[in-house]
Amino acid sequence: MQKKDTWLLPEGISEVLPEQAAHLEKLRRKLLDTFACWGYQLVIPPFVDFLHSLLIGSGHDLDLQTFKLTDQLSGEMLGVRADMTPQVARIDAHHFQHDGPTRLCYAGTVLHTLGDPLEKSRSPMQIGAELYGHAGLESDYEVIQLMLEMLAISGLQNVHLDLGHVAIYRALAEHAGLDPQQEAELFDVLQRKARTELAEMLAEFNIDTRYKDVFNALPKLNGGRDVLDKAKALLTGVAGADEIAGALADLQGIADKLRRDFPALTVSFDLAELRGYHYHTGMVFAAFVPALGKEIARGGRYDNIGEVFGRARAATGFSADLKVLADMYKADDEAAQVVFAPFAEDADLREAVRDLRAQGVAVIQHLPEQQGGAEQQGCNAILEKHNQQWVVRSLSCR
Repeated sequence: MQKKDTWLLPEGISEVLPEQAAHLEKLRRKLLDTFACWGYQLVIPPFVDFLHSLLIGSGHDLDLQTFKLTDQLSGEMLGVRADMTPQVARIDAHHFQHDGPTRLCYAGTVLHTLGDPLEKSRSPMQIGAELYGHAGLESDYEVIQLMLEMLAISGLQNVHLDLGHVAIYRALAEHAGLDPQQEAELFDVLQRKARTELAEMLAEFNIDTRYKDVFNALPKLNGGRDVLDKAKALLTGVAGADEIAGALADLQGIADKLRRDFPALTVSFDLAELRGYHYHTGMVFAAFVPALGKEIARGGRYDNIGEVFGRARAATGFSADLKVLADMYKADDEAAQVVFAPFAEDADLREAVRDLRAQGVAVIQHLPEQQGGAEQQGCNAILEKHNQQWVVRSLSCR
């Protein structure tokens, strides 16, 4: 039997070394501090949870991405979280028994059975924020603003925001009389933007011609603000038009606020974009940047997810992969001071080391008979005794 290299990691699983870890942690702290300034409280859900709790309202995709195992204590099926949002919804439903809005945020590793086609990672670090208990357009806009703030802090430029609304397709599917299989097949084709296949499929469906025309037109309804006007004209007179008009009005309202507050932001609409269709209930949004071939952050409204936990609540939020954000984040160039201290049985030295560490300065103390000195330990300063006082001197000045 061939012996495997024990230092190799599973495909799509990575380790973060000190320099990158410090960079990642700096951004994590900065973002969570920003979320706190907006009133979002940090929660830390468990890494392993009951499988049914992890898959609440999430659909087939998240089920495929979840590692499953049997609990040896209870015999129940457990899962390693692939998405933290259902767990945070449970926290809101069980632990915040008030009617007003609750704002929660989180940051932690999730695990996927399959790697992302572009990133190849199966262990992203998910960071996000959720707002529960408010169903209005204002809460949707708040989380979009916070997402844009997160991206700005991460140093991302030329952000493009894509807006959609799953209620439009849901209303059309219902009033067209699609059965569950037809709805699923049509959903799949729309996601792939396969227009020829779409036309062939609709030709076989026994539904009103008006709905066939609308479904055929959906993939073309993407672009600038004129998309909303085209959609209004196309959908006039079909059953469910009032519900669809409400969704279009929400998109228009968000677009107006974004144009007012973020005049340089590029905003587009895609009425066939159904990301999270089985999960979201209203507006969906995603942010893109030129350097990445997929969304850098995404979110939307997912009302009533807490119903299965005993408390249905309006909900909206967003998430991103902190590792991807960190790859694009340019931290301050100024290097933090790292002081090398000698080893000595000296009370004044011990006090000097304690004082420096209390001030937030990193101090690495020499160990007897160790190999390597200050430079090899990554230090840029040294603690020396001068005139009976321990003082810090830069190594560049020595």
